Amino acid sequence: MGLRLSILDQSVATAGRGHDETIRNTLALAQQAEAWGYHRFWVSEHHSHPSIVGSAPEVLMAAIAARTQRIRIGSAGVMLPHYAPYKVAEQFRVLDALAPGRIDLGVGRAPGSDGRTAQVLNPDRYASERFPQQVMELHAWVQGRELPAGHPGHGIHAYPAAETEPALWMLGSSDYGAQLAAHLGLPYAFAWFITDGQGADEAMAIYRETFKPSAGMNRPHATVCVWALAADTDEEAWHLFESRARWRMDRNIGRLGPLLPPGQAVRDYSPAEQIALDKLKANAIVGSASTVGGRLRQLARRLEVDEVAVITWTHDPQAQRRSYELLAREFSLASQGQSA
Repeated sequence: MGLRLSILDQSVATAGRGHDETIRNTLALAQQAEAWGYHRFWVSEHHSHPSIVGSAPEVLMAAIAARTQRIRIGSAGVMLPHYAPYKVAEQFRVLDALAPGRIDLGVGRAPGSDGRTAQVLNPDRYASERFPQQVMELHAWVQGRELPAGHPGHGIHAYPAAETEPALWMLGSSDYGAQLAAHLGLPYAFAWFITDGQGADEAMAIYRETFKPSAGMNRPHATVCVWALAADTDEEAWHLFESRARWRMDRNIGRLGPLLPPGQAVRDYSPAEQIALDKLKANAIVGSASTVGGRLRQLARRLEVDEVAVITWTHDPQAQRRSYELLAREFSLASQGQSA
């Protein structure tokens, strides 16, 4: 089997479109992803973010489950320190009942928000320090295992029970997540799009070298989440990339908002910003399907993974869908039967 491709969609706000339309576009993209042959479709969790309006992945996943039949559906991820692991286990048990054997429960330690918003979600400032314990409790409840005697959750079960269960994934952008995933014997997803690749080689090496087999996994399994954009030509792809480039430059100076159309995205940049922009473009995976495909294959070989999750931001949802369609053709996803 060739390289598996998956999608991470963040429900990105775009200028001139309502947030409700953005959410509906995510649903439409999920249906198309299944038809094109993508392996997974993951959605993210952010709060009080003017650019990323996907705030409730468990709700969005339920809607996607009702509109698809084969593709795996997941969270990338649930920001676990905000919540009680037991309630998360119940939610994803329900999702697994709706889409048996198709649910991925990706969890992360980051807040997915600013500090004030994180405190509104959970007033306990030290919640993230209990993350490893939370993950272990969550893992037991989604697998239907008994928590040990003496634990407050001993004798408590997460329902509905079924023959299948959600697959728990560890998400991360540093050595921390890699170490924890390896120690607990969980699959691991590295957020390349957050770090621009920094630390990826080290994290993947740590994960593979220190992996301890668990009841559900006897060998390491990892994927990498990458930002990429394909179009019919290199020139068109770089034109569409102007929306993303402007957003990144604005974010660097504390401005967050919806994606602008590429024709309105270009502005005058300071010398320091121009250096940052040139570096962004040098590292960006942008171009025709063959150009992007070559970069993704090269990255997969370098990190020794057989799956890549692609994130694509465009102002026009049709351009985003075209990018994913072109990559599906480039990798012959439909003929591989990746969603089976």
